[in-house]
Amino acid sequence: MAKSKKQPAAPKAAQDKPTTLKDLLSSEVLEKLKAQADEAKAAEADRKEQERQQAEEARKAEQKRRDNDFEYLLNNSSLDWKKHK
Repeated sequence: MAKSKKQPAAPKAAQDKPTTLKDLLSSEVLEKLKAQADEAKAAEADRKEQERQQAEEARKAEQKRRDNDFEYLLNNSSLDWKKHK
């Protein structure tokens, strides 16, 4: 009797893999999508930076207003004047 040879499992597993969208799209379309994603990330980073700058400016403006408010300074200052001799 002849021995039957078994086929390796790797090729069969490769055939069973489902086809992905990346496999179906052309390289041009993939490059365009990647460029668009990079632009979106850059725009999001710029937007976050602008929001951070606006928050910083608002905080500085509020601190400047408080520095000119005598009641705020009086309420938030230390009453231990011995430290300042």
